[in-house]
Amino acid sequence: MNLFNVWPGFQQTPAGLERVVLRKLPRVLWLGSALPALVALLARGFPWSGSDVDVATHIQTIDILAIGVVVLHWTLVLTVAIGAFIVMVMKGPAYVADAYPLEHADHPAPDSRPEAAPDRR
Repeated sequence: MNLFNVWPGFQQTPAGLERVVLRKLPRVLWLGSALPALVALLARGFPWSGSDVDVATHIQTIDILAIGVVVLHWTLVLTVAIGAFIVMVMKGPAYVADAYPLEHADHPAPDSRPEAAPDRR
């Protein structure tokens, strides 16, 4: 038994921009994650002026912002990856479902007509 019957005569749509996007996503993921981490590391070497508590507060704020930017970036990359994957799957081959007999294919049953439905006002 063949679970997937390809539609006869169906022409598969050629790959487009979704393949390019999927190939670039790993690089975009790593670069987008490394840049906020680099900013957070550079903040530790920046010559801050003020008390130690103020410097620690500024560094902690930059760390929190960097974590937030990285998480947002990961979410955006995942969303784009899901969209590109869906487009790629939808451009794939078409499949035929198994046929099943229809009971009232030629002559519908008397109670299946729209005018036979009860009035619900």
